[in-house]
Amino acid sequence: MDDFHTSQPIFVQIRQRLTEMILRGSVGEGEALPSVRQIAADLSVNPLTVTKAFEALVDVGVVEKRRGLGMFVKTGARAELLAHERDKFIKEDWPRIAAQIKALDLDLKTLLDTITDPKGPSHE
Repeated sequence: MDDFHTSQPIFVQIRQRLTEMILRGSVGEGEALPSVRQIAADLSVNPLTVTKAFEALVDVGVVEKRRGLGMFVKTGARAELLAHERDKFIKEDWPRIAAQIKALDLDLKTLLDTITDPKGPSHE
């Protein structure tokens, strides 16, 4: 599970994993997230790195720290996180992706076809 890539800081990648857990419902609203120590041990990373990932989710307003109990998913977190992640995608990721689509001269049909066949169109 500690397969990190070099294109992003580790804390950002951990934050993304926690975000996905919340969005998928693996951890529901009001439920505790895994502890900093548990995540740090599972991923073989420094606990401060994990803490930084949690702080990013606290800053978004979807996670709260309960003294002595750990980090918990706040009520309404999934909807808030979904809105935040969509906005972030549109502002940060989409312009780069759109530029690459244009540079590669891809059409909408080809892109949509990859949704049903991730290998993409065949080049016969």
